[in-house]
Amino acid sequence: MATHLCPCGYLTDSRRRCQCPSTKVAAYQARLSGPLLDRIDLHIDAPAVPFAELNQQAAGEPSSAIKARVVQARQGQAERLASFGLTTNSQIRSRDLARLCIMNSEAATLLKTALTELRLSGRAYDNILRVARTIADLAESKIIHADHLAEAIQYRSLDRNLWT
Repeated sequence: MATHLCPCGYLTDSRRRCQCPSTKVAAYQARLSGPLLDRIDLHIDAPAVPFAELNQQAAGEPSSAIKARVVQARQGQAERLASFGLTTNSQIRSRDLARLCIMNSEAATLLKTALTELRLSGRAYDNILRVARTIADLAESKIIHADHLAEAIQYRSLDRNLWT
């Protein structure tokens, strides 16, 4: 699913100023209900990329290396989840999250603070844990650390009302 944060689409654009009145932005955003947003695991702002940046030959990580890391993470998930009859973190049931998404104390404190400060729902809590577990898997970590959790929380930008 993709959407703009305002009718003109420039609310978070650093190159062009949004001209929408705040009342129109609020009405536009109200069309996305909380229950709908709760069912979307990743909320990411993807600003327009200038042509000069798109046209550059950037030396990044090759796709083959990324694929190898993803395959390894998914194999680890399948092994860890086999006794639960599952294959991926997205399938973890709420009742099994505490056993399968083990956090260190710093991560637990961060999650508690995020839930309180951002007033996240139980469904958002579950989704954040599943995403953090996947991030930890990609980092080859047995437990979820605060940096894994912080990254997962950042993928919930629409929950955080950063655009108003």
